[in-house]
Amino acid sequence: MPSSTISHPQAAAPKPHVLSARPSVLFLNRSYWPDVEATGQLLTELCEDLSDTFDITVIAGQPNQNMDAVEFQRSGWQSRHGVKIRRVWHSRFPKSSFIGRAANYLSFLFAASIAAFRAPRADIIIAETDPPLLCLLAAILRRWHGAKLVIYLQDIYPDLAVALGKLPSNWMTKLLRRMMFRVYKRADRVVILSRDMQELLEASGVSTDRIRCVPNWIDTTVVYPDKVDNDFRREQSVDGKFVVMYSGNLGLCQRLEDVIEAADLLRDQEEIIFLLVGEGASRRNLIAEAERRKLSNVRFLPYQAKARLAASISAADLHLVPLDPRVTPYLMPSKLYGVLASGTPVLAVAESECDLSQIVRDTQSGVVCPPGSPELLADAILECAADKGLLLEMGLRARRLAEDVYDRPLATSRFAKVLNEIIEHSHSRSIITSPPAKHGEDNNRESSSDFQEQLPRATAALSNGG
Repeated sequence: MPSSTISHPQAAAPKPHVLSARPSVLFLNRSYWPDVEATGQLLTELCEDLSDTFDITVIAGQPNQNMDAVEFQRSGWQSRHGVKIRRVWHSRFPKSSFIGRAANYLSFLFAASIAAFRAPRADIIIAETDPPLLCLLAAILRRWHGAKLVIYLQDIYPDLAVALGKLPSNWMTKLLRRMMFRVYKRADRVVILSRDMQELLEASGVSTDRIRCVPNWIDTTVVYPDKVDNDFRREQSVDGKFVVMYSGNLGLCQRLEDVIEAADLLRDQEEIIFLLVGEGASRRNLIAEAERRKLSNVRFLPYQAKARLAASISAADLHLVPLDPRVTPYLMPSKLYGVLASGTPVLAVAESECDLSQIVRDTQSGVVCPPGSPELLADAILECAADKGLLLEMGLRARRLAEDVYDRPLATSRFAKVLNEIIEHSHSRSIITSPPAKHGEDNNRESSSDFQEQLPRATAALSNGG
């Protein structure tokens, strides 16, 4: 176990220290390898890509989904692919229970706090949002370590919970929001995923010069088009069918009940079948509703192992990426990027002007359907199923977009650039520009370019037939 350099809690704040040649970064997030949940997989890839140029430590919890039954150190320290992992124990009640989920959050927060105060001193502390209150712990650790602070928002709380009716909009929630947004306003950087999230933070008083947009990503060498003689389609006996797939968290932010309603409207279209792949708080209710309606055209499948993602995602002819309008400003669905990488057209079920819809529409990588209208959703599916040539064109554009804008090396290099900004500002010298090329990355690619520059270029190229 690494030795601790932490002084007694009553001691004065640490004095500024000399930055080492390899700056140290401490990440806080419950989900990490071997968890197959999206935030855990993304954080794992980010940390491993940064590990060649930073000393990376992650304080993580127990995985919710370990599909490959991977052996891992359930408590204490472990090193993997250049990353030091400090795993802590916490409760693991079902996510479908609000009280159970709250207990999971609080028990992880308590265990992570003890581990973080005992961890070696870090130059930069990065708090994600699993659980949301990690930002409050990070604000305290910032003073304890004498570190810079980055808040990495995969979603925005407590606004998201209030929008979904999981928290009341009372004085306690408003006080909690003030506390959390106070941390955001004082952080050295706040990393968000979309223009919608940025606009919300700016409207709430977070300075624009502290906000950086670094969308999530997909490793295009892991997820790629596998459309010919697809094993997953054969296993599911859907060869010759038009497969409409949703793959990801079956949670509260997707309005998947509209998908069940659309499937009911299309029950007589024998060539169309719906595959809902994943787990989540809404899964049980969705299964019960499909059974109540006696829908033989809807199937539910568990999360698929990472090694099978290319086959499972590519098995779809059309991918649903729904986004409840109540939560549009608070998150960006990460499933979008895997869909694009698989070369499958996107059916975005979202408000017309949100970031998700604009990306899909402007790059012509799919179609957009308004939320809350199962009839229009069913009509859009029928139109896509009737035009195989258009589907092929949209799929090709989707893959190109994934490669040019959302590929893993590009995205993690953007994150490295954010860290470099902080270091340059603090020490008037650059430590890192971008991680070395990995995963077959072409060194000539503009991996350090800003997302705000890459997306318009890719959109223009795709709209011109690129």
